[in-house]
Amino acid sequence: MKTCSLFGFISALGGAFLTLILFFLGFHSDPAKLGMAGWVGGLVGLAIAILCLVLGVKARRSEVPETEAFGYGRALGAGILISLVASVLNGLFGFLYWKFINPGIADIVVQSQLAKLEASGVSGDRLDKAETLTRAMAAPIPQAVVALIGGLVVGVIISLIVAAVLKRAEPASPPTL
Repeated sequence: MKTCSLFGFISALGGAFLTLILFFLGFHSDPAKLGMAGWVGGLVGLAIAILCLVLGVKARRSEVPETEAFGYGRALGAGILISLVASVLNGLFGFLYWKFINPGIADIVVQSQLAKLEASGVSGDRLDKAETLTRAMAAPIPQAVVALIGGLVVGVIISLIVAAVLKRAEPASPPTL
């Protein structure tokens, strides 16, 4: 449990640092740069999650004696626990970021989305409805929920793959005479 919590914390901390770096570099203050921030944040965030899951499951496997099996189920459980801890902490950080650190990001997101919709030819009443929905979703609580659920779903998918690769077969039993 401690190992999984540690690697979940490290994963969340890496994601928080990445978000803060993008913020301080100005990617979260300009609607034109927000798309690039999404790509960079998504790819680097995914790399952080994969790295922490692989290292965390390996660390958990090394805690289990060689005489015991560390099969797919145990490896998957470790990965899911790491993902759960990381997702909860990422959701908490997301709330703090949207509410206190960068409360103006909601307006940047709305501007970015409206510009994309206008460029695709949406106008009038449909644009007003889209703005209302975007403003509702670009609030701290919905963003925290999206971070929690999205992080957990992605973490489980990655854990399914990592567990298949890092499982350890049951040790061969000595032949009976």
